[in-house]
Amino acid sequence: MTTPTTDRRSLIVDSAIDLIAAQGLRALTHRALDTALDLPAGSTSYYFRTRRALLEGIVERIATRSRTDFADRQPEMDETREDLDVDRLARGTATWLDRLLAQRRNHLITRHALIVELLGDAELHEKLVGCLFSHRHATALFETLGATDPATAAADFIAVIEGLIFDRFAGARTGLQAGTAESVRQLTAVLAVQLRAAS
Repeated sequence: MTTPTTDRRSLIVDSAIDLIAAQGLRALTHRALDTALDLPAGSTSYYFRTRRALLEGIVERIATRSRTDFADRQPEMDETREDLDVDRLARGTATWLDRLLAQRRNHLITRHALIVELLGDAELHEKLVGCLFSHRHATALFETLGATDPATAAADFIAVIEGLIFDRFAGARTGLQAGTAESVRQLTAVLAVQLRAAS
């Protein structure tokens, strides 16, 4: 059962994610969140005593949502893996990635900003780095595809996915609209090259 405290904490964390995505990490303060949410002064500090506690809440929210999204995508990937159809696999992954870019843009921007910010915080950094696409699942996928070094192929594939995401919100393709056939085609073409090279 959701309690008022849980609701308020979730509201603060979601607002923090949006604030970072829009204005950068420097804008993230307890006072700024109180103002953005029209809360009494000190409200954010009541729920998150320190900046570290607030960052921990943000990381947990992003990681939990990412795991849910990955699990929701899994049946589509399993069906494709059984057929060993690289083109379908690339398109399935591209469709999932395009959906993330369309629906969770602020999460993805904030995640990248925090990955750099939290380099010195091993616990939170590891959660963020590993939450988008499972290395374990990717390794199993490349084993099925017959890669000679599945673990390395998996790491390379994830690196390509991370690059594709960054390219869309901070690189050369910021103008390419997610949620369109063109977007899915662009992502599919890149992922298919990577999958064929490894398999």
